[in-house]
Amino acid sequence: MTTPTTADERLRRWRLVLGGGEADGTGRALTGTDAAMDGALGALYDKGPGGPGSGRDRSAGLGGSAPSVARWLGDIRTYFPSSVVQVMQRDAIERLGLATLLLEPEMLEAVEADVHLVGTLLSLNKAMPETTKETARAVVRKVVDDLEKRLATRTRATLTGALDRSARISRPRHRDIDWDRTLRANLKNYLPEHRTVVPERLVGYGRASRSVRKEVVICIDQSGSMAASVVYASVFGAVLASMRSLATRLVVFDTAVVDLTDQLDDPVDVLFGTQLGGGTDINRALAYCQSKITRPADTVVVLISDLYEGGIRDEMLKRVAAMKASGVQFVALLALSDEGAPAYDRDHAAALAALGAPAFACTPDLFPEVMAAALEKRPLPIPEA
Repeated sequence: MTTPTTADERLRRWRLVLGGGEADGTGRALTGTDAAMDGALGALYDKGPGGPGSGRDRSAGLGGSAPSVARWLGDIRTYFPSSVVQVMQRDAIERLGLATLLLEPEMLEAVEADVHLVGTLLSLNKAMPETTKETARAVVRKVVDDLEKRLATRTRATLTGALDRSARISRPRHRDIDWDRTLRANLKNYLPEHRTVVPERLVGYGRASRSVRKEVVICIDQSGSMAASVVYASVFGAVLASMRSLATRLVVFDTAVVDLTDQLDDPVDVLFGTQLGGGTDINRALAYCQSKITRPADTVVVLISDLYEGGIRDEMLKRVAAMKASGVQFVALLALSDEGAPAYDRDHAAALAALGAPAFACTPDLFPEVMAAALEKRPLPIPEA
C-alpha cells in the first residue's frame, strides 16, 4: 500500500521537474537537500538561469573543469539512486562533451560504472594516457565481473540443456526419451479407435560428453553505435568459451577483421582489443568466419551488427546463403543490449530475412534462449517488434 501524495509534496516534485524561475508557476522555494538536488539537475539540464528555453546558456555550470565535474559526480551519487546516476552521467558525457575528462584517473574513480561508461572508455582507449589505463581497466573489470555474475549461471544451464537435447540417440533409456519428438515422429501410427499413438521408433537425447559437440562463431561489428553490444558479446563469448562442449571463436571487425579467440579467457582483454568507431565491412568479416568453419552442420554463426555495409552487399548476402545451405545456423542480431535496436539498414535486414535469417534486437536476458534454439536447430524466439 502506497502513502497518498500530499498537495505540498506534489508541488515540490513539480518544482524539481520544472527547474524553477518565474515561468514554472509553482511559486515554491527549495531549501536544504532539495536545493542541492535542484542544483545538480540544473547544472546538467538547464539552458539558462530561468530554466529550459530561457535563451541563456547555463551549461557552463559544469564547464570543462575536472574539479567541478568531480564535485558534481559526488553530488549526484549522494542525492540520486544508482540507476538515475548512470543516466545523468551518460547525459553529461553526450550533452556537455565531458568524454575527454574521463582520461583523468581521478574522474574515473568518481564515476558510477556501467555498460555505457565502458563503451565510452573503449572509444577513448587509443587516446588514453598510460597513467589512466590501469584505472580504466579496473572500472571495466568491475562492470564485466558484475555482468558475468548476472549472466553466466543461467547461460551455462540453458546451453547445457540444449546440447544434451541435441545429442539424439535411437535407443534411449526410458528417462532419456524425448516424448515430444517421439510423438511427432510416430504420428503416422495414430490409432483413432484407441486415440493413441503407437511409438514404433523412440527418439531420445543423450547426455553431453566432455568432447566438443558444437562450434560457435560470434562476429561483432565495432562501429560506434554497437558499443553496448560489444561489451555484452565479449562477456557471453567468455562464458561460452568456458563450456567444454562448445568450441567458441570471437571475431571483431570494422573495415579490418581481428580474431580475439585467444583472449577469451579474459573478457577485459577482449574489450581492450577492440577499437570502436571505425567503418564496416561485413562481407570481409563473414568471409573470414566462413573460412574457419570445419563442421557446418554443427556450427552456429552469430553476426551482431546494425547491417550498414561498407563492403560488397551482394557478396555478403551470397555468403550468408552459402553458409545456410551448408548447414550452418545463422543468427543476425541488430543489437545485443537492453536498449533495443539502434538505427539499422532495413533493406539488408529484409534481405537476410528472405534468406531465412531474420535480423532482430536481442536483450542479454534473451540471448541464452536464442543460442539454445540455434544449437537445437529450432525456430528462434524472436521478440515482437
